[in-house]
Amino acid sequence: MRKFVDKNSTCYYKSYGRRILFLLLMFICVQYSFASGSANDVRDINDVTQNAATVKGTVKDQSGEPLIGVSVVLKGTTTGAITDVEGAFSLRVPDGNHTLVISLVGFHTQEIALKGKTNLDIVMVEDAKVLDDVVVVGYGTMKRSDVATAISTIKPEDFNSGGAASRDVMSLLEGRVAGLSVTRTGGSSPTSGVAVQMRGVVSINGDKSPLIIIDGVPGGNLNLLQPGDIESMDILKDGSAAAIYGSRANAGVIIITTKKGTKGTPRFEYSTYFSRYYKFNTPEFMNADEFKSAMSSLGNDPSSYDRGGNTNMYDAIINKNNLSQNHNFSVTGGSESTSYRASVFYGNLSGIGKANTREQWGGRFSVTSIGLDDKLTFQSNISLIQENMNRLGNEGWESALKANPTNPMYNEDGSFYEDLTSDENKYARLFEQKNRRYEITSGLDAKLIFEPIKDLKFSMFGSLTRNSYDDNVYYQQNSRTSLNSYEGGGYASKYHYVRNKSAVEPTAEYSKLFLDKHNVSIVGGYSHQYTVWEEFSANNSGFLNDATGENDLGAGSYLTTGKAGMASNKESETLIAFFGRVNYIFDNKYILQASLRREGSSKFGKNNKWGNFPSVSAAWNVSNESFMESVTALSNLKLRIGYGETGNSGIGPYQSLATLGTGNPYLTDDGTWQQTYGPNKNPNPNLKWETKKEWNIGIDFGVVGNRIKGAIDLYKREADDLLLQNVLAPQPSNIHGSYTTNIGSLSSDGIELTLNATAISTKDLNWNVALTGSKIFTNKLKKFSANSADYYSTGGIGGYGDLGDAVRLYEGDEIGNFWGKRFAGFDADGDWLFYNKDGEAVSANKITDADKTVIGNGAPKWRLGLVNTVYYKNFDFTVGFIGKFGFDILNRQKMAYENVETLRSGYNVLKTVFTDGVDASYQYSDYYLENGNYVKLDNLTVGYTLPKIPYVSSARVYVTARDLFYITSYSGESPELDDTGLSPSMAPYVSSPVTRSFSIGCNIQF
Repeated sequence: MRKFVDKNSTCYYKSYGRRILFLLLMFICVQYSFASGSANDVRDINDVTQNAATVKGTVKDQSGEPLIGVSVVLKGTTTGAITDVEGAFSLRVPDGNHTLVISLVGFHTQEIALKGKTNLDIVMVEDAKVLDDVVVVGYGTMKRSDVATAISTIKPEDFNSGGAASRDVMSLLEGRVAGLSVTRTGGSSPTSGVAVQMRGVVSINGDKSPLIIIDGVPGGNLNLLQPGDIESMDILKDGSAAAIYGSRANAGVIIITTKKGTKGTPRFEYSTYFSRYYKFNTPEFMNADEFKSAMSSLGNDPSSYDRGGNTNMYDAIINKNNLSQNHNFSVTGGSESTSYRASVFYGNLSGIGKANTREQWGGRFSVTSIGLDDKLTFQSNISLIQENMNRLGNEGWESALKANPTNPMYNEDGSFYEDLTSDENKYARLFEQKNRRYEITSGLDAKLIFEPIKDLKFSMFGSLTRNSYDDNVYYQQNSRTSLNSYEGGGYASKYHYVRNKSAVEPTAEYSKLFLDKHNVSIVGGYSHQYTVWEEFSANNSGFLNDATGENDLGAGSYLTTGKAGMASNKESETLIAFFGRVNYIFDNKYILQASLRREGSSKFGKNNKWGNFPSVSAAWNVSNESFMESVTALSNLKLRIGYGETGNSGIGPYQSLATLGTGNPYLTDDGTWQQTYGPNKNPNPNLKWETKKEWNIGIDFGVVGNRIKGAIDLYKREADDLLLQNVLAPQPSNIHGSYTTNIGSLSSDGIELTLNATAISTKDLNWNVALTGSKIFTNKLKKFSANSADYYSTGGIGGYGDLGDAVRLYEGDEIGNFWGKRFAGFDADGDWLFYNKDGEAVSANKITDADKTVIGNGAPKWRLGLVNTVYYKNFDFTVGFIGKFGFDILNRQKMAYENVETLRSGYNVLKTVFTDGVDASYQYSDYYLENGNYVKLDNLTVGYTLPKIPYVSSARVYVTARDLFYITSYSGESPELDDTGLSPSMAPYVSSPVTRSFSIGCNIQF
C-alpha cells in the first residue's frame, strides 16, 4: 500500500497498477525536467563532477506511508529529483558540504544537511495551515474540509494583478471566480464602477449584484477598501450558503475580510504604483478631406458642409498625458494581548478622457485586544476616505466623432466655435462647464466576544457607515448649453446626499466535539439594520457673471421670477431578522448543515412583512473512508448537495404604501397660490420580496497529492414573485395608472469548474495554473403576465430613427434574446428586404409585429479564465486570459454610422460607409448582430523580488500590462461589453475609448 498526499485523509492503491499510475501522474504534472535527464534525476551539469556520490533515500509521512512526487533539490542548484511510488529518490551529489531541500504541497518544507550521509530516511510533517484552510461563512468561519456548500475563496496571491491598479475592489475578482461576471462598464474612467453578476440574471427590477459583507458589516461600502487592506474574499455562490443572509442574498454574497494586526515588533509595508492608459482600436471616422469628398459625391453644395477647418474633436478630448498613482503605507504590531494594524493611502487617478480624475485619501485602523484570562475579545475597525472627483470628462465621445470634421475649433477672435446645427463643441465644454463631486465615506464597527466556558461564545457586533457627497455643477454664460437653454445667464446647481447605515447583531455560538467523532456547532442571533438617507438640490440661472459659479446660488435672477428649482427628500428602511445555523460532522466524513433566517422588512406590504429563508446541505468526505485506501488517483474527494432559499428586496422603500405627494398649485379667491396634496402612489399591501429556490450539487477533488485540485458545481434555481415596477393598474378602482407588484419567475441552471494545478515545483521554479469556467445551460423568463402585456420589453436602441426596444421576452424565452426582423437582402434599389413569418422576403414597410422573432442572444453561455503564474528564482510572471463565448453583440455603431443616410444628415460617419455600409433607412435587424466570442489577454505581470537589503524584509518591483489584445471576429471597438441584466451586449454607438494600460509598482516590507 502506498500513500498519496491528502489534506484530510489517507488514500491507498493496489500495487499492480502503481507503475502505470505513477507515469501518468508525472505526465500531468509536467515533471521537473529542464534537461534530458531521467524522470528521477534532474541534473545541473555544472554541479555534477566525476567525484560525485549517489545519495538515496525514502520520504514518508508521519504515519509511515511513502510519499509520491516529493521534490528533493540540492540547495543553491537545479540538481534535484522527485520520489517515485515507493517514496524513493536517488541523485548525484558532488563532493563538499551540501544541503537538500525537501518540499511537497501540503507539507512543511525541510532542509537536511548531508554531512557525508548517502542514505536518508525522511519524515515530512503536514502543514496544518494548508490542510485546514479557513473559510469565512455567514456569521462565522469553518474549515474548508467541513464546508458543505459552494464557496470560493480568493486571497491576495490569487487576485487579478491587473485589478490591483484599479479603484474598484471587484476588479480583483475578474476572471478568478467561476460563475462570477465582473465587467468594467466605464472603461478607464476612475469615476465609474463595474457591473457584477453571479450565475446569470436573478431579477427584473430588484438587485442583480451580490450582497457585500465587509468584516461583518452588511451592505458594506467598497469605497472604504484598498486592495492592500484585503486578507481574503469568500464568495457564497449557492442558495444553501447564502440563505443565512435572507432577503438580500438572491444574487449571492461576497464576504470580504480585511487584514488585522499581528503581535510582535512593529512591521511596516509600503506599496505604490503608477499607471497610464493608451487608446487602441479607435473607430475610423472620416477626416476633413474624406468628409468633403464624401459629401461632394452625394451632390451637396460645399457651402452647406465645408466650414473651412480640419479638426479631430475625438483626439482633442483624449488625455494623452494621463497618469494615475497610488500610495499605501501600513504598520502592524502588538503585544500578547493587543494587536493593531493601521494604514493610510493617497491616490490620484486619471482616465483616458480629459477632465476625468479622482483624487482620494484616507486610512483604516483595526485593533484586537484579549483579556479576562482570554475569555474576552474586543475587535474594532475604523475607516475613512475623502474623494474629489472631476466628472465632466469621459463622455461626449459619440458627439466628438460624428461632428463635422471641417468645423474649426476656434473662431477668429479666439472664442470657441460652435456649429449650431450639430452637438456642442465637446472640447469647449471642458473649459466652459464644471461637474465635480466631493465625497466622504466613513465606517466604524466593533465586536465584543465573551467566552465564559470552553466551547461557548457570546458576541455583540455593531456598525455604522456614513456616506455623503456634494455635486457642484456650473455652465458658464458663454457655454452652448447656457446660450440655448438659459438665455445666456449661466446655470448653477448643487446636490447634497447623505446616507447612514447602522446594524446591531448579537449572536451566540456553541461548538463541541463528543466522543471524538461527533462535532456539533450551533449559531444563533438577531439582526437589526436601519438605513436612512436624505437629499437636497437647488438650481438657478440668470447670473450677471461667472465669478462665483455655483457657490452663490441666490445671485441668479431665476429665483425672483420663479424659474429656479429646489427639492428635498428623505427615506428610510428597517430590516429585522432572527437566524440560526446547525452544523453536524460525524467522524470527519459526514457533514450536515441547516440554517433558517426569519426576516422582516419595512419595504413590503402589511400582509407580507415577514418571510422565512431556510437551507439544508450535506457533504461526504469520501476520501476519509477506509475503502478509499485502495484508490490511487484521488488524494481528496468530497461530494456536496445543498438546497437554500434566498430573497431579493432591492427596490426603494414605500412601494407598498399609498404615499402623499404634491400636485399643481391653484389660485385662491384672495389671489394667492396654494399647494395641493394628494395620493401619488397606488398601495399594494401584498407586495413581498422575490424568493429564489436553489439546488446545488458539487464535487471537491484533489489528485497527485493535491497538486491538481478543484471543484465542479451543478446548480438549478428558480426566482419567484419577481418585483416589477410600473405595472399597469386598472382604473378607476386605482387612483394612479401603475403600481409595483410581484409578477412572474426566472429560472436558470448551469455548471461551474474551478481547477488549480501545481505543474512544476522545485527550489528555483514553480508553475501554478488556475482555470475557471462556467456554462449557463438556461436562464429563462419562466413566467410573466402583466396587465398591460404578455411580454417584457427592454433595451432601448436609441440613436437615429424610432427603433424601439431590442429585447422582448415572452414566457419561456431566454434572458438576453434579441427580438426583431430577419434580414433577407436588398432589392434592386438598395432597400431592405426582411423575411415575414411565412419565410417570404418582403420590404420593410410590409413587416408586422407578427413577423418579428428571436434573432439572437446577448448573454454569454460560456465564461473562462486562465491564469498562469511562474516563479523562477527571484522573478515572477503572471499571464491571465479571459474569454466569453456563445453570444451575439448588437453593433449599434454600424447601424448608425455605416449608413449613408447619416452622412446625408450632415454627420461624420465611418470610412467604410461606401464599401461595407448601406444606403437605406435606419432599421434594426439581425443584419447588425455579430458573433461576440472573444479571448482577451487580460493582464501580463513581470515582477522581481530584490535580494536581501539591510532593514528590509522583502522588496518587490513589478510591471503590469492590462487589456493587451482581443482575439475575436467582432468588428466593433471591443467585444467586452456589459453583459449583465436583461439587455446584455448592446454595443454603444461610440464607447469610451478602448484602452491598454501599463503600470509600474513596488511593495516593500521592513
